[in-house]
Amino acid sequence: MNFTTCGVLATLVAAVCVAGIRAQAPEVAVLPVQGSVSMVTVDGVNVAVQVGKNGVVLVDAPPVNAVPAVIAAIRQLTDKPIRYIVNTSADVDHVGGNAALVSAVVGRDVRGAPMGALTGLGATLGRPAIVAHTNVLGRMSKAVPAPPAAALPTTEYFQPSMDFFNGEAIVLSHHQGHTDGDSLVFMRRSDVIATGDLFTPGRYPSIDLSRGGSVQGLVRALTEILALAVPEAFAEGGTKMIPGHGRVAEETDVAEFRDMVVIVRDRVRDLITKKMTLEQIKAAKPSRDYDAEYGASPADADRFVESIYRSLTAGGKS
Repeated sequence: MNFTTCGVLATLVAAVCVAGIRAQAPEVAVLPVQGSVSMVTVDGVNVAVQVGKNGVVLVDAPPVNAVPAVIAAIRQLTDKPIRYIVNTSADVDHVGGNAALVSAVVGRDVRGAPMGALTGLGATLGRPAIVAHTNVLGRMSKAVPAPPAAALPTTEYFQPSMDFFNGEAIVLSHHQGHTDGDSLVFMRRSDVIATGDLFTPGRYPSIDLSRGGSVQGLVRALTEILALAVPEAFAEGGTKMIPGHGRVAEETDVAEFRDMVVIVRDRVRDLITKKMTLEQIKAAKPSRDYDAEYGASPADADRFVESIYRSLTAGGKS
C-alpha cells in the first residue's frame, strides 16, 4: 500500500498513541556544531546531521517514536533528501529507528528486503542507504526478535576503514571497544567526529564483552580520535566530537577520558598481577577518584571495573 510521506509520518505518530490518546511529541533539540554538521538530540540520543551536495547523512537513527519530530527538525536545516544513515554500532538506541526512517523517507511502508541495487552508496527509489560495519549486520541479522528487513544495513564494510563523499570526505573507521562493530565517523572538512558510544562524556564507557568489546580496543579507538583531532590553542575550538549520548566535546575532553580509562585499566591490571579476586579488586575501588566526575553510582563503578577485569582476563588483551 502506498502512502505519501505525510501519511507515513502520521502513521508513525499514531503508533505511539496509548488507549486512543496521542502521545506527547518528544522534545527535539537542534544544535549547529561546525561546518555542514549539526546535532539533533531526542530522548538522550544524539543524531549527527551532515548536509552535503548529494543530500543528508545521518549518523545513527533516533528512537522510532521520535522519527517524525527528527525529520521535522532536519527540514528546518535543509530540504535535501536523506541519502545515508550510518550506524555506529548495533545498539538498539542507535539502529532502532532505521526502518521507520526508511519508510518515512521513501514515502511508503517498507517491510521487505532492500529495494533495488545500490549505485555506489546512493539509493534507488529514493531509499536511503544504511551503512555500517559488517559486524553490525551480522548481529542485527541474528537478533531475537528479528528486526524488520528494512532496518538492516544495505552497505557494509569489512576493511579497517571506508570513505565516501557528500560535499566533503566522510571517513568511517572500525574499532572493537564498546562492541566489535563500532565505527568512528569523521567529517573532514567540517572537522567533526561522531564517536557513537566509544566516547561517553560524563559517564563511564560500556565495554560489552558479550558483543566483542574490549578495554584495549576502547583505548585504541580513543587514541585514534586524538590522532585525528586538532585543538585550537589557548581557546575553545578545533575538532568537535558528537558522542552517541551527551554534550558536544573537544580534544581535551577526549584526552581526559582516554587518560581515565588507561589509568583505571592499569590499576586493575596491577591488582590482577597481585592475584586479587574480582571482588577484592572491586573493594579496592580503583576508579574511586573518578567516580564523582563521571557521575557513577557504586554499581556503575563496579560494572566499569568488572568489565575491565573480564576484558583483561578473558582474551581482551589484543
